[in-house]
Amino acid sequence: MRLTHERRSTTEWVVVVPVKGTRDAKSRFGDGDHSELALAMALDTVDAVLATPGVVRVVVVTSEAASRVFDQIGASVLVEENPAGLTAAIAHGMAMATKSIGTASGLAVLLGDLPALTPDELEAALEAARGYGLAMVPDAEGTGTVLITATAGAVHSAAFGPGSNAAHSAAGYVSLDIPVDSGLRNDVDTLERLRSLGARIGVRTRSALD
Repeated sequence: MRLTHERRSTTEWVVVVPVKGTRDAKSRFGDGDHSELALAMALDTVDAVLATPGVVRVVVVTSEAASRVFDQIGASVLVEENPAGLTAAIAHGMAMATKSIGTASGLAVLLGDLPALTPDELEAALEAARGYGLAMVPDAEGTGTVLITATAGAVHSAAFGPGSNAAHSAAGYVSLDIPVDSGLRNDVDTLERLRSLGARIGVRTRSALD
């Protein structure tokens, strides 16, 4: 059963970003070690979040090996000693975030493979999310989820994974009307998908791809 409390005015956001940060990251890219490219995509994603007006803290949940670079760019880092998958990483990140979240702060969870994301796109989505206790942004295909938000006083019921769009909808999340070509909706699981984004990808991702 979904639990909610009285919703309060949300003026700022804490964003949790799970990042695998291991050698087997982005295994769907094909044979070989794609961890450098996956890390570059995550760094571009987190850079965009850090530059988004209204975001007061970014919590990155990742491996020990990847933790230093996120700390260097200004994110709060939670190291997973014994990684147990995406669901566990998100739960750990939300637990850390809620310990210091302000009464006017909302809590968002964003996937870390959005290399074409811009601060303006995320700002617009978070502004729209202020009107709902729970909100979400589906991926470009409409079956997955790239972002979930809970305004101050609301409680998340995260359900990332296959079919997450339907699962989040069933849990009470309202789907935000974000253009399908937005960098926010274009998460990347294959090299073909990454290349299709062309010049829109971030500088770190472009360098790693080259």
